[in-house]
This record gives sequence, structure tokens and C-alpha cells, in this order.
Amino acid sequence: MRIGFVGLGRMGAGMARSLIRAGQDLIVWNRSPAPAEELVREGARRARGLSEVFESDAVITMLATDAAIRETLLGQGIIDRARPGTLHIVSATISVPFAQELERIHHARGLGYVSAPVLGRPDVAAAGELNLLVAGERGAVERATPILNMFAKKVWPFGEKAAMANVAKLATNFALGCAIETMSETCALARRNEIDPDALIELFTGTLFAAPAYKLYGPVVANQTFEPTGFLLTHGFKDIRQAMEAGELSNVPLPFASVLRDNFVDALAHGDAEKDWAAISAVALRRAGF
Repeated sequence: MRIGFVGLGRMGAGMARSLIRAGQDLIVWNRSPAPAEELVREGARRARGLSEVFESDAVITMLATDAAIRETLLGQGIIDRARPGTLHIVSATISVPFAQELERIHHARGLGYVSAPVLGRPDVAAAGELNLLVAGERGAVERATPILNMFAKKVWPFGEKAAMANVAKLATNFALGCAIETMSETCALARRNEIDPDALIELFTGTLFAAPAYKLYGPVVANQTFEPTGFLLTHGFKDIRQAMEAGELSNVPLPFASVLRDNFVDALAHGDAEKDWAAISAVALRRAGF
């Protein structure tokens, strides 16, 4: 099987490397050439253009935003020229309306379409241990699953409407954002009362909240270390806004999402756009007078 891959940022490159390790015939494209060239040295083939990628049996795209996908794939007519029967797997976190639009467009052109957003940071992607939230027409998902298993720890099915996976991903990131905010406010309370926030996080992760999210982000919040090695604050802001949009479209109030949205705006106003999204915890500290 010939597989195409578009979007070779830190997440996409890790996913692509797993496909190379699995011995797949992989053809890659990226807007900036350096990441593609690096993967070519590791065994991939570099496409001469996007149209060549979409001559593959299946294409995975990991472009960061709705706008990037619209500009790269729709604005240039790439989907219109794709080989009939090609399976397109979109692994980026995109909005629910846009996922619905993409599914309609692909169906009208005789192309398979699967939403497969990922859970995990770049190091998890590089290890081939991502969790994938997957939805789409049954036949398309069946075709996609063996490919996804090459870089997934587990594939989580969410239904036959592709956008259902996008709703699940936005709900997950919303819950994770709420966990970061909870730790942020409780650490501010601890600091104000001369309690070591590291000790508080150790209590959380050793008792009531012994979960990966708390273990990963707790020390980051306690120590205010926001190196951009994982998920950027700007991407977190995008996802919270998209979760709010999904709630509005389905008449589901998300009051905590409104709090998170305002905290992201505060963090952006203080110049934290290129930091890890846990940098919203600095907002809680500023409010507490630190």
C-alpha cells in the first residue's frame, strides 16, 4: 500500500516515522521542505507536489488548523484532483462544522474520509504510542484501522459520522484544560498559604488524582516551567474555542469553557503564545498576587 503524509510538524513527523519503521511505501509533503528532507533520509519519498501525494491509496494529513487545511487542500483544488477511491485520514484537531464539511466534500468526490484526531504529545507520537479517536463511514474506518495501528497504542471508535471523533477530541481537550486550571488555582491557594505546591501535586498524584494528566502537568504547573515541547498555548486556545462552538451548535452550555477561554486570552495578552498551554496557570498566580 502506498501511503501519503502531509504536515510534518513535531506530531506528524513522529507518526510518519512509525510508518517508515513499519516498512510502508511512504510519500511525504510539507509546506517547509526541511522536515520532508529529513524523512527522505530515513526512507520516505518526497512528493513533487500535493497532487502526487493524493495519488496514494491513503493519505494522512496533520495540518494544525481548519484554515491550513482549507488553504492547502481545498483552496488549491487538491481534493478535486485526488485519485478516486483514495482514503483521506485527517488526524488534526479541527472544528465540528469543518469536519462535517470535509466529509460531505469527500463523499461527493468518491473519496474515503475518516476523522482520527490523536491523544498524546510529540514524544508519544515518536514512540508510536498515540491514542486515536476515530469515526467515519464503516468501510472507510475498516480500511484506515490497519494504517492507524502502525502508530497507535489504541484506536477508539466513536461512530459512523466523522465529526463524532472531533467532538470526542474537543471534549477530551476541554476536560484536560479544566484539569490544568484546577491544579493552577489550587497551587495558587497553596502558595498563598505557604504550602509547597510540589507537595500538593505529589499528594494529588499519589491519592485522589493518580492519573496521567495530573502526573504530566502537575509538576509543570507547580514549578511554572512552560517549555514549548508539547502542546502550544495557541493550539489550546483554538481547541477551547472549538469546544465552545460545538456546545453552542448542540445547545450544550459549557460554563467552565468560558472561564478557560478568558484565561487563554489573558495568557496571550501577557505574551505566552509560544509557551506550553499549561502557561494558563500563570493567570491564576497573577490573580493571587504573585
